[in-house]
Formats: sequence, C-alpha cells, structure tokens
Amino acid sequence: MASCPFSTSRRALLRGLAAGTGAAAFGSTQGRAADATPSAASDGTLDRQPFHGPHQAGIVTPQPAAALVVALDVLAEDRGELAKLFRILTERFVFLTAGGPVPPLDPRLPPADSGILGPQVLPDNLTATLSVGASLFDDRYGLEGAKPRRLRPMDRFPNDSLDGKLCHGDLLLQFCANTAETNLHALRDVIRHTPGLVALRWKLEGMLPPHVVKRQGQDTVRNFLGFKDGTANLDTRDDALMHRQVWVQPGSTEPGSGEPDSREPTWAAGGSYQVVRIIRNFVERWDRTPLREQEQIFGRHKDSGAPLGETDEHALPDYASDPAGTRTPMDAHIRLANPRTKETASSLILRRGYNYSAGITPSGQLDMGLLFVCYQSDLDAGFVAVQNRLNGEPLEEYIKPVGGGYFYALPGVKEPGGFLGQGLLVGA
Repeated sequence: MASCPFSTSRRALLRGLAAGTGAAAFGSTQGRAADATPSAASDGTLDRQPFHGPHQAGIVTPQPAAALVVALDVLAEDRGELAKLFRILTERFVFLTAGGPVPPLDPRLPPADSGILGPQVLPDNLTATLSVGASLFDDRYGLEGAKPRRLRPMDRFPNDSLDGKLCHGDLLLQFCANTAETNLHALRDVIRHTPGLVALRWKLEGMLPPHVVKRQGQDTVRNFLGFKDGTANLDTRDDALMHRQVWVQPGSTEPGSGEPDSREPTWAAGGSYQVVRIIRNFVERWDRTPLREQEQIFGRHKDSGAPLGETDEHALPDYASDPAGTRTPMDAHIRLANPRTKETASSLILRRGYNYSAGITPSGQLDMGLLFVCYQSDLDAGFVAVQNRLNGEPLEEYIKPVGGGYFYALPGVKEPGGFLGQGLLVGA
C-alpha cells in the first residue's frame, strides 16, 4: 500500500527557526491542588488521574469531554537531547496531571505559565499520553533496531484523500480533560518547556457532549452523523481482555511466526499501537439522505442505537439467523466492522474517538467529522484488518479520511524518578 507522504527536509528548517528560542524555568510541583475553592470539588476541576503505572493514562481511562491531539517533529540534535526531551515531557505531564500553584518569578521575566487557568493549575481530569511515530526510528538517534515490529507510516486505503500536512509525526501528544482550556494549557506548557527540541506538525481538538460523558455506562455519545458511536466498544474494566487486545506483552511475536527476529522489542511491553484517523463527514449530503437508508448503512436504528430489528441498544446482532442480510445488510457498517465470528475475534480494537469541528472548507462546506483513535496490541490484526473489511462500504459516500497516522503509545512510568521512553533509549 502507498503511505501518507512525509517530508524529512522540513526538520532542518524547523530546527533553524527554533534554535534561538528561550524559555523561563518552571518548577515541577507535585501533589494535590492546594487552596482550591469548595466549588472546584464539585465542578470536576479536582478530578485527577494517576500518572505513574505500568501503562500510560489516557488509553483505558474513561473518556472526558475534551481531547487534543498534536503531532510533533523532533528537532533534537542527538540521542542525549532526545532523552532530555522525554525527561522534560515526563516532568511536565507529572505536574499538569497533578496540578499545583504557578511559581512566582521576577516580573521583569516572562511569567512561568500562560495564566489561562489562573495562578492555581487544577488537574481537571487531565491525561497526557505520549506516542512515537515510525519516523523517530530513522538514522538520527540510533533507534532503527528498536522500532516496534508493526509500526510504519500510515497505510493509504482506497477511500483516503490524505493531506501530507495532516499526517504522521515523530511524536504524538494526546491530551484529554474535562475542558478544552485544560488541554490547551497543557499544550502551551509543553511548547514553552521544549524550545529547540520539537516543532508543531499538526493538531486537532475533539469534543464529546459533557452531559453524556457524565452518564458513561448508561448512555452512548453520538457522532456528527447522529448515530450512537461506541456501543460495542471493548470493556476497559476487563483486565484479561485489555491484556489480550490492547497491551503488547513481553515477547509478543507476529502471528504465525516463532522466529526471534519477529518478536516485539523488550522495551515495548506495556505499550500499545495507536491509530489516529481524521475522518471528515460530508454532513450536508448526509442530512439529505433518507432515514431508512442511513440506518441500513450503519446497521442500527438512529434513535435508540439498537441493531436493526431490535429495541435494546446493547442487544447483540444475530447475524447467524440473518445469513442473507435481510435484516442487517451484509455491507452494513457494524456487520463489516465486527462480523462476530471466531475468525474475526482477534481484530477487536479499543476505540477512543471524538467529534471535531474545524471551520469551513474552501468549497464552503462544513469541515467536521470524527477524530478516530484506537488502540490494539497488534496493528495488522486490529485496525488494518477492520479497515480492510470496511473498504468499499456504502458509508464511504459520506466520509473521507484526510489525515492521521500510526503511532506507538509508550509503556508507562512505573515509579517516580523514571521517564517516558526510558526503556527505549536505554535498551536500544
């Protein structure tokens, strides 16, 4: 397959532009946010997710209402600077997810923080997740032999119209929080503390309805085509399922191969393959499509979210009793994505998508759609297998993937003092 285009020459230009940039120091204060007002305890701003653990937060963590993904080009000159970058990112993530007071500085210097959250940074349920792209494993840092076995530039599928400016990246940061301001504050904090080490490549913000998010487990969010999205998602409370489908295990090998060179690198254990797809929805065309046709395309009733012919959203579609697709068409989205057969059980993925709205296209149409994010222990058995089944589905008339990439979410930092990517840099 052809892949989304990527230009390495851009880094040289960006490195030169960033070389003279400076920043004021900002201490890494940990611990529970202090001096918070009583109202903060009830509005979610004191919600906190732990940073340390075998896996990064923001993967199986319940989804809050706002997300921001940003791809970065790494400008570090050598492996030492790359390690410095990973240490800084870890330090900032620890502070931002815990919260704390902004340290005062000499007023003749730039302030220590953007100030958009005020003098007290509250955690606001923030998670910060760091992933690496295939391009980080080129010849710059001597990491070629440490690349996760299935990591590569994103495949180009038949319905894709990929924009190189919205694809790939050496790193991907995923911020999720109760409010968009908290995510933007986190991004500006990271940019402030990494001058000359990274440059922005592309970013996109996502949203979910807060009132539905608060009823997680009782209600399901809807995408911008008006259908419930995530009804049949994996249960993140099932540790055995997560162990099998999401987290890469020590000594994992490619399917059907027991050869040593097919094993995932040791450092990758506890991480996960991440897929990001920016999928534009042609909402004007969709809104002129008859309801019955919309439901046939998805395979679900639009109002309840139930499979066609059922009344309960969480009822399992009975494809065995419908072999000809009389009730649920054979090319319905839910039937292709998950045929519910023994042979396709290995392609289950953990979806963590958000809606996005990014203005108006040059042709005067609404630029909105799905910021699709998923995680899996095996990229090819997971997302790629699902997407290959979906190729040519009727829904393609109303959607167009325009960007994104394949990434590898690093294992977590188990104890204070460690840093994200430590196993990669030390073991490679």
